[in-house]
Amino acid sequence: MIILGLNGSPRADGNTAFMLNKALAGASELGAETKLIQLAECVLTADPLFCDACTNPCVGACYRDTPLGDVLELIKAADGIILGSPVYFGTIASPMKLFWDKTRALRKEKALVDVVGAAVTVGASRFGGQELTVRALHDIMLVHGMTIVGDGAYENDPGHHGACAQKPAQDDPLAANRSRIIGRRVTEVAQATRSLRNRKKG
Repeated sequence: MIILGLNGSPRADGNTAFMLNKALAGASELGAETKLIQLAECVLTADPLFCDACTNPCVGACYRDTPLGDVLELIKAADGIILGSPVYFGTIASPMKLFWDKTRALRKEKALVDVVGAAVTVGASRFGGQELTVRALHDIMLVHGMTIVGDGAYENDPGHHGACAQKPAQDDPLAANRSRIIGRRVTEVAQATRSLRNRKKG
């Protein structure tokens, strides 16, 4: 199992990274190989930065032979992907949006169909748009045909939609624990659905 955490925050070691690391730790508990990816670093290597749909279908010209292209190849191999973003004006932060706007070629290839996904987020206040941001992340994953997990664990609660924290996240132990649980849940569902992705690859 390869489970990736995609940090959509401009900060590499902030609250969102804290939540994602907790989720990846949960995935590791079940034997998954994990990796945290900093989207703010790799999206800047695309030229142009903003997707302008220069080709249809997309041929990935803007990120060929760049770190962004390397990350896009990596996520094609993932069994599970956990998206993390801080709340910016009630929705996802710009590095996350820039990244997914560059995935048109992956969608053409159906590369992420049946990959298991989940979301974590952090807001400045207790009711600061966290669930709206999680739902925006869900919408991105649904467009790619991913399988989204949220609540549903019998013994533990990962949150209805995803793990939501109030910053500073390290002072929100309930959210940190929910992140760990959602990491485990992504891994469990990825293990149970491995044959779907193997069929696609075969």
